[in-house]
Amino acid sequence: MSGKRVKKKPMAEINVVPYIDVMLVLLVVFMVTAPLLMQGVKVDLPKAPSAPMDQNDEEPLIVSVKKDGTYYLNLGADQKAAKPLKDITETVAKILRQKPQTPVLVWGDHKAEYGLVVSLMSDLQAAGAPSVGLVTEPPVL
Repeated sequence: MSGKRVKKKPMAEINVVPYIDVMLVLLVVFMVTAPLLMQGVKVDLPKAPSAPMDQNDEEPLIVSVKKDGTYYLNLGADQKAAKPLKDITETVAKILRQKPQTPVLVWGDHKAEYGLVVSLMSDLQAAGAPSVGLVTEPPVL
């Protein structure tokens, strides 16, 4: 035991723990901010059992109908400004000419008149939407 020291080789492994911490913090941040990204006009959707939509790469165009008969297009900076149906169909037609695979959805207030929703859907189909989907909330059990 003459006092010889054993040399240790340097460790070439990366310390993964800080990367996991950063990943978990980012996960929490995205989970908190994701619901805030969904903006639009507050509409009281009808409750009905339905299947979730297929996830496409295209963000859907959402047209809202409030119970008082006003229409809103959830697009651009003035989402909370009511627009005439003619302006909405013209805007949707322009977008569908550029991106024909863009899904078109209708958020209809459950107290909105049936005729308002049907006329909106027919005008959207006339503007070039191959199909128009209705958004519902799942029923509370």
